[in-house]
Amino acid sequence: MAAVEREWKPTPTDGVSTPTSLLQASTEDILKAKYLSVNLNAAAASPSSSSPPFEPPLNKNAHLQYLLRNLRQGFPAHYISQSASQPWLIFWTLQGFCVLGVGLDGQTKKQTVETLLAMQHPNGGFGGGPGQAAHLLPTYAAVCALAIAGQPGAGGGWDQIDRAKIYDFFMSLKQPDGSFLVAHDAEVDVRGIYCLLAVATLLNILTPELVAGTPEFIASCQTYEGGFGNASFPGWALRGSVIDPGIARPPLGEAHGGYTFCGTASWVFLQPYLATVYSLPSQVKPVINVKSLLRWCVQMQGISIELGGFKGRTNKLVDGCYSWWVGGCVGLVEGLMGSGSGSKVDEHADETKADQDGEWDDVDDSLSNRRALQEYVLYAGQHPAGGLIDKPPKSADAYHTLYCLSGLSAAQHRVLPSAQRRATLEAAWKDDPSSEHNALRKEAFLSALSWVEDEGTAKFVGGPSNRVNATHPLFNLTVTHSEGIMGYFYKQTIPSRYAKKAA
Repeated sequence: MAAVEREWKPTPTDGVSTPTSLLQASTEDILKAKYLSVNLNAAAASPSSSSPPFEPPLNKNAHLQYLLRNLRQGFPAHYISQSASQPWLIFWTLQGFCVLGVGLDGQTKKQTVETLLAMQHPNGGFGGGPGQAAHLLPTYAAVCALAIAGQPGAGGGWDQIDRAKIYDFFMSLKQPDGSFLVAHDAEVDVRGIYCLLAVATLLNILTPELVAGTPEFIASCQTYEGGFGNASFPGWALRGSVIDPGIARPPLGEAHGGYTFCGTASWVFLQPYLATVYSLPSQVKPVINVKSLLRWCVQMQGISIELGGFKGRTNKLVDGCYSWWVGGCVGLVEGLMGSGSGSKVDEHADETKADQDGEWDDVDDSLSNRRALQEYVLYAGQHPAGGLIDKPPKSADAYHTLYCLSGLSAAQHRVLPSAQRRATLEAAWKDDPSSEHNALRKEAFLSALSWVEDEGTAKFVGGPSNRVNATHPLFNLTVTHSEGIMGYFYKQTIPSRYAKKAA
């Protein structure tokens, strides 16, 4: 299946050179040169093959070796600046293995669990390293890494997570406007709220008390552009200790890819709370502008000369990590809009069939250009020595390695809410008589685990050998690991996703 020849029209300018416009032009030149060199090298290596454009391979072994070097030999000295991000380094590495389809041996799992538990704070949550203060961001990274490497039982890690203290830690960070500090004596940031909601959902500690007012705060962070900023003005709408819903809370800062992913995912995590708590006609549910959010996300995808990568802010450079933060966010928006299998009536049924037959360039009904995003990662995101990068000629690092791979996964697989999967989970659900909030916990469980891959829509630029595993749009864990840890903490037996359908 030949790709369409790329157009090299540069980003339009107003004729006035600025540092920003010069950097943009330089980046476009570098990306163009990279694309052409890969195609020329491929043509030289196989003169008899079909004419370019060439679809590069994903150098899985090189990336695997890069991750293994970091894991076995230790991170290079320059990572000392991330001493307060040790759970993140572990999570980026382990989830990188998972996306590449590589399992962990028992000894690696054991060492990982012991290392992570040493970072659990005695008063709840996880710090960035042993003895460091608890913080929402490393708490998310640690719990997700334990979802990958841990298991129930003595020394397995899951039973050693102090969920009661984590909940108390979360509540100690809660602010009157429904937001949360990322740590004691720290700032409010929507990224921290995402981390809190992800952990609360995974560990079955989500309560109405925890998230009261949080949907209103998240909605207040959406900017006029459609994406999300990092927070809104604290106390703007407070009247004493009560929020006045009639007063708008202006967002802080411009829309940004990381904030937008976290704001959007937080909004999805909060839907069970909105569905179960906002039940009275007199209660006005907070809302976000989903169409505006979609418009912002798709406008962040680069044009042809930018190889289809995503940028994190308006008029900024493309960057491999936004393959996930914005490219992955598109999948969340699709879910909010009811796209995909098992939701509303599929108006594109004929197109989906054509898509399965291979004619997907013109009829793929995804909301972003999935081919272009895969091409960016394959052409511009891979370092020759292994690992993935922001853009050429930068060096590889653990952060970009994971988020380029996760973005590639999001472009290959459409993982969307499925009404059929939800019904299957609901039929198997067992109430816990000891739980105070059965309705909320049930809805959180069903909502999180009803995301499945839309059958017949997987597409692999470069062929099936470039396939990576699908990752859950909300957690950035495989669905298998998401189901494993949630099944345990919710005390549920999860039906197989691969059971044969009844005739």
